[in-house]
Amino acid sequence: MTERLEQAIARLKTLPTDKQDAIATLILEELEEEQHWDESFSRSPDLLARLATQAMAEYRAGKTQELDPETMKLRSHI
Repeated sequence: MTERLEQAIARLKTLPTDKQDAIATLILEELEEEQHWDESFSRSPDLLARLATQAMAEYRAGKTQELDPETMKLRSHI
């Protein structure tokens, strides 16, 4: 176990039981989600590569629009 993780666990132990359980639930859910994504990506590397190739081809052909991260809206190229 890393020193950082040991620090986190020591701090968690000082919290009330209900907060410990809530944080434990979040951590377990995150670990399960991470495992799910790892398994999904490992089963479909060819599909991901094809999708990336297709996306780059569409970009090079001018068939994409820029997304403004501030507004999360598409920007016009005009």
